[in-house]
Amino acid sequence: MNNILDLSNQQARKFLLKEESYFNFDLPEYFNFSKLIGKLSKKLEGKNLSDFYLIDSNNKSLRPDKFEEVNYKLLSNKNGQYAWRPFQLIHPALYVSLVDKITEKNQWETIIKKFKEFRQEPRIECLSLPIQSKTKESDKAEQVSQWWQEVEQKSIELSLDFTYVYHTDITDCYSSIYTHSIAWALHDKEIAKTCREDGNLIGNIIDKHLKSMSCGQTNGIPQGSVLMDFIAEMVLGYVDKILATKIENVEKYKIIRYRDDYRIFVNNPQDAEEIIKKLTEVLIDLGLKLNDKKTIKSDNIIRDSIKPDKLYWEISNKTKLSKNIQSKLYIISDLAERFPNSGSVSKQLYKLYQRISNRKKISENIKVLISIIVDIAFKNPRTYPIATAIISKFFSFLKSKKERKDVLERIKWKFEKLPNTGYLQIWIQRLTIKIDTTIKYEEKLCQKVKNTKVQLWNSEWLNVKLKSIIDKTEIVDNNKIEKLKPVIDSNEVALFKQYYN
Repeated sequence: MNNILDLSNQQARKFLLKEESYFNFDLPEYFNFSKLIGKLSKKLEGKNLSDFYLIDSNNKSLRPDKFEEVNYKLLSNKNGQYAWRPFQLIHPALYVSLVDKITEKNQWETIIKKFKEFRQEPRIECLSLPIQSKTKESDKAEQVSQWWQEVEQKSIELSLDFTYVYHTDITDCYSSIYTHSIAWALHDKEIAKTCREDGNLIGNIIDKHLKSMSCGQTNGIPQGSVLMDFIAEMVLGYVDKILATKIENVEKYKIIRYRDDYRIFVNNPQDAEEIIKKLTEVLIDLGLKLNDKKTIKSDNIIRDSIKPDKLYWEISNKTKLSKNIQSKLYIISDLAERFPNSGSVSKQLYKLYQRISNRKKISENIKVLISIIVDIAFKNPRTYPIATAIISKFFSFLKSKKERKDVLERIKWKFEKLPNTGYLQIWIQRLTIKIDTTIKYEEKLCQKVKNTKVQLWNSEWLNVKLKSIIDKTEIVDNNKIEKLKPVIDSNEVALFKQYYN
């Protein structure tokens, strides 16, 4: 695998323009943004996006930062209660334009050079730069593997050198990033402030694009794409650089950072307190802050280097004792209660799905099984894709179409209690798309499946040439919908098969 800094500017451009980089959350396979991104890329190559702004009656160009809802926000319930996370599908014209600007040869060289500065202190190590897969696995799968191989395994190894590990993270990192701080990171703060109007500085170019996506706001960057993960790393790498200069008096330490999560290894608590104090000061200057509720001290590095949900499962390994599907679901439900919305819950549900996917008959009460899996999904939004696949398999054992529709209505009623469930609706639609096409959904992406005229992005600021490409290019592949089966195939929901197997 290569991380993004190993790529040439042209390779980086190709990598960031992949559909998998445009959005990195899970959608049903009939959504396809590749054609739209490709068309816009050809149209914008070598040009400025401003060349395509609409001219108003006063002969002035309209600007995207003056318009609401330029990006499309997809709301996902975060914890089965009242917290929520807005994924964003960035306006495709702004996305392509920003990728083009970042990957211009001289601008890319500036970014690469700056990241070398961020990484000069070997005791502070970033392990979350975007990854390009060199195998059959997806980029996202390789990114998750990177976490296990580098973060978890390296943390355990560091128990030979250190006595304590402190875990902490940044509160609401993406939504709190001050867009001007990107220019500070790439050009240093004083230069960036002096040259704020310089349209040639890549930091200012990124800042301008980000403000164009959010009606001129300077707080927060969109969440849900590899491009934004990379931009966040620019700011967080800058934090690493400043922090290193502020803790020069601490002799022995190691910091592993994965995006906004920090693991701080020391041999005495005083060193950790000093590092956390200085890190807090650096973050405050950038409008960020540590999450004090998630700042945890441990003197058992091996135990606390492994995610607690994974450790619990590995130690208990209760599924070996279970003899039927209902028992397995109860055990997974217990895991989900102890470690809500954790990766281990999704992993064990996928393993269960593998066991039942080829079953021709299930003698257990199907409605009871559906009830348990719905309850798990209700409290664990991360499981929506795999839970939907399992429910689709259980549906195949219901006796009649009327029975399936009845259970569907009950599932819908259950989830209607949750706020901000656009992401859930997308997966419920995948479940129902071959069972009942009359069901209506409020989520626009669901409506787009049935009505191509539904608009996701506000493009009123674009001229006809570019706007028509966005309005007319299909992002729903009807051929794939035609070929879908009522039971969701494991390939539709598996992140990476080798890991699960």
